Amino acid sequence: MLLEEDGRILRANQAARRVFAPAAAANLSSIWDAKATVPPEKFLAQHAPAGTAPLNLRVSDGATAPFVAHLAQVVRDGQRYLVLQLFKDSGAAFPELTYAPPPKESPSPPPPPPVAAPPPKKNKSEDEFFLQNADWPALLVRKDGKILRANLAAVRAFGSAIEKADGTLDKIWSPQNPDSSRQFLNLPPAEKPGSLKFNLKSGLPGVFQAQLCVTASDDSRLLQLLAPLPSEPSSAPAKSAGAKSAAAAAPAPAAVEASLAHKQKLDCALQLARSIALDFNNALTSILGHTSLLLSKAEADHPWRNSLAEIEKSAAKAAEIANDLAAFSRQEKDSRTHVSGNLNTLLDRTVEAFQASLQTPIILSRQFERKLFTSNFDEAKMQQALVKILENAVESIKAEGKITVQTRNVELTEPTQDRTAKLTPGKYVCVEVTDTGQGIAADVMPRIFEPFFTTKGARHRGLGLAWVYGIVTNHGGGVAVSSQPNAGTAVRLYLPATARIAREVPSSPADLSGTQTILFVDDEDLLLTMGQMVLSSFGYTVLTANSGAKALEIFAQAKKRIDLVITDLVMPNMSGRELTEQILRAAPGTRVLWSSGYVRPASEAAESPEHERYLQKPFTSQDLLRKVKQVLSEP
Repeated sequence: MLLEEDGRILRANQAARRVFAPAAAANLSSIWDAKATVPPEKFLAQHAPAGTAPLNLRVSDGATAPFVAHLAQVVRDGQRYLVLQLFKDSGAAFPELTYAPPPKESPSPPPPPPVAAPPPKKNKSEDEFFLQNADWPALLVRKDGKILRANLAAVRAFGSAIEKADGTLDKIWSPQNPDSSRQFLNLPPAEKPGSLKFNLKSGLPGVFQAQLCVTASDDSRLLQLLAPLPSEPSSAPAKSAGAKSAAAAAPAPAAVEASLAHKQKLDCALQLARSIALDFNNALTSILGHTSLLLSKAEADHPWRNSLAEIEKSAAKAAEIANDLAAFSRQEKDSRTHVSGNLNTLLDRTVEAFQASLQTPIILSRQFERKLFTSNFDEAKMQQALVKILENAVESIKAEGKITVQTRNVELTEPTQDRTAKLTPGKYVCVEVTDTGQGIAADVMPRIFEPFFTTKGARHRGLGLAWVYGIVTNHGGGVAVSSQPNAGTAVRLYLPATARIAREVPSSPADLSGTQTILFVDDEDLLLTMGQMVLSSFGYTVLTANSGAKALEIFAQAKKRIDLVITDLVMPNMSGRELTEQILRAAPGTRVLWSSGYVRPASEAAESPEHERYLQKPFTSQDLLRKVKQVLSEP
């Protein structure tokens, strides 16, 4: 409703006329609750120029209904007017609430008196947008996301860019929202406001109660971003009423006991999940270690080679499930261990394995930076992301073509944006995958990171690039995609890095061999057997201990001969961390390699050398040999 300061109603939209007809076109006092302690004129004065308050009004059937009133001020040619919006007591708009620009001619019936009519409208934004001076952000948005109008509060919150000709809701829409902005705008408006995130002009996320309303135009929506409704003020209730309220608010003893019992069950379930994940990882480490060792020794035409490869694939899949279970049991976001190292090594292995599985004449080219920065990454997740990008590239190439995987160092001195990747100043490793395929259509490009969006038919789930985006952003990086129809696509992954040059790890069997003495410590005999077989078959002398006390005894007797200690972090009686502390006190220069199924190493700092000396279970024999070689080659 458009009101004068004394409560006279000058304009009322269709929803107001339906709810309050026929009194809605007269005066606010005609629909005012007779039991209200404050008259309408005082209410308007108290809550102007902008405010939110509960309000009871009489509707068309004579009953009194509760509302939440939002009040805004409009000034035209020096004359002050008020815009009153009424929402349900839950804070939701009426389903039939519509927003329409005021007509250029006075509505009927009845027309307002000539002396009370608003002055001529001169400002187009005020003519078409009554919420220009509302205290909450309000946007008139087309269904395709184009922002048609933004009030002053919206500009203050999101910046002047939303007023420009190319202003779209996508520019302030957070990818953490469950739907894309276009999906949200094309859904039927919900009865109650929903919590949504938007990117403020400061770069920080902002949370609002978003209310979407239909308008007179089928192609546009009114989006209002409301703050949480204020709680009712306490007005010194009677003692008995206060006691009753407190008793109602306090949980019953039975409810508390039930809640504690539920929490105990959940804690037990999480502890069980942690134990199962650890046991699985230990068993799978033994399986993967032995299988990969046999594969490395078997000839290319060995009759058992294919079976061994299938065993290794199945074990790797089971390892992924075990790691997901471990991550769930820790109740932390992306709590997997990120290993610090050379991303070239992982990319080289991944590309080589992917090329071996190709059934088409596509050429896979590698162009790696020789002195690549050190980055922290989850090997399994980054491998999954790269494979998904390579699969998309192969699908886009209809016949013969080329895919290039390139790495390079990136140093930024100021905030930079590459497409959708917003990068802060610092050092990055960039992995770019380019192909000569058919490219991505311009109308599809804005939706490539949307979950369940696909152009490949019903067989595909549409999770490819959404998955890649989630993996890389969980690493603190960004993803950028550029493409031209029939001219190929380039996908760039940016991972935070340090200027320390990551050493390339040897990959040939001869390079993985060594003659040093290694003390292998683990409370699982299966892993001791596997470690001794793998390392000794490549020339190392291996001593084993199934406890920390046994390891200290062996180390004390042969400490001059031990070049490396490999220890599990989680062992009974004495943990790997405690064992390491005692060994380093006795011989500070001893090299140590930590391993675990689900626990991160003691140092979490990416810059520390200890963070690089960590091997996540389960691992293959090649993973173990490469990591051993890396640690032994350090100065």
